[in-house]
Amino acid sequence: MKFPISDCIIIGAGAAGLYCAGKISQHGKSVTIVEHNDHPGKKIRISGGGRCNFTNRVVKGQHFISENPHFAVSALSRYTPDHFISLVESHHIAYHEKTLGQLFCDHSSKEIIDMLLKECNQDYTDIQYGVKIHSIKKSDYYTVETSKGILQSYSLVIASGGLSVPSLGASTFGYEIAKEFGHTIIHTRPALVPLIVNQQTFPCNELAGVSFPVEVFTKKSPVFKESMLFTHKGISGPAILQISSYLDNENTFTINTLPGFDYSQISDTSKKSEWRTVLGHILPKRFSDYWTHFHHQNEVFGHYSDRTIHQFLSELQEWNFTPSGTDGYAKAEVTAGGVHTNELSSKTMMSKINPNLYFIGEVVDVTGHLGGYNFQWAWSSAHAASESIIGNHG
Repeated sequence: MKFPISDCIIIGAGAAGLYCAGKISQHGKSVTIVEHNDHPGKKIRISGGGRCNFTNRVVKGQHFISENPHFAVSALSRYTPDHFISLVESHHIAYHEKTLGQLFCDHSSKEIIDMLLKECNQDYTDIQYGVKIHSIKKSDYYTVETSKGILQSYSLVIASGGLSVPSLGASTFGYEIAKEFGHTIIHTRPALVPLIVNQQTFPCNELAGVSFPVEVFTKKSPVFKESMLFTHKGISGPAILQISSYLDNENTFTINTLPGFDYSQISDTSKKSEWRTVLGHILPKRFSDYWTHFHHQNEVFGHYSDRTIHQFLSELQEWNFTPSGTDGYAKAEVTAGGVHTNELSSKTMMSKINPNLYFIGEVVDVTGHLGGYNFQWAWSSAHAASESIIGNHG
């Protein structure tokens, strides 16, 4: 199916692109989706361990990072998690809630992909896979020259994603198009990504596999209370993925390995044991053994003065940590940075520079926390753009 001049061309058949196409096509507007992969929703398929953490029960502006922290609020308030949950339920997709409001499919993330495809009205939707785009030009309408021919439309939506997981086809395409049309790109970097640690700074590889709850924070971030995992290369786990999104120019953050712990919790009996043994009742034994050995804290607890004990506890509760780098885009769940939101309408996601040009999803400088927030941004930003397109050609 090909349309002489479609109402809209969407570049990218990921979460945002598919949702946007469904909404537009349901209103009898013609949509052409152009996708360079052979299948839709590749990142959806692998997300959440294959079960897709498709949203979160509670979504607020504070769960997102952007140069303009208020930008996402408009779209998120008009298309909420409850709206998407209703859509999921209408397709009879079973789901469950994990910690901190995270919602996952019971069976497979493929159910979300199938739902998004079913939402597209087949009479008004043309999805083209394995397509390379050679050029995009604007006159009275948008002309997209592809490896499969020329496409034209009144509106153009860039839903091509960011740089994370290049093995699934991630590229700089969306940013390049944005720059061609006069837009500014906020510095991009891997986010929600494991961190690499110089083994001379702290030999994490000795503790690979050890995991326990911590609090992590920077001067500018919220406090994240989740688990940390030591790896052969450094540290990971939900808490570390969360804080990684805040590490840019300021690369140091603080780890509290004893959240909620108080000195008075140490019993008189324990005070007759070695310090590492005392810690071993509070923290994983491998970590406490290694920590005390690394810091030469091997004496009996009672041999230390109260001042020294408080100093030791302070080191565990205010461990200032500076990683040497990240695992990069290959392991990053999302890309921080992107198309500058000052140049987009927060209500419609339309470019303020070029009429009927829209940017949605990960390509925009809006990055959610771990826990379904980035998918919700995909749905909400796509909904905002679709409402505008439907209205423009209504």
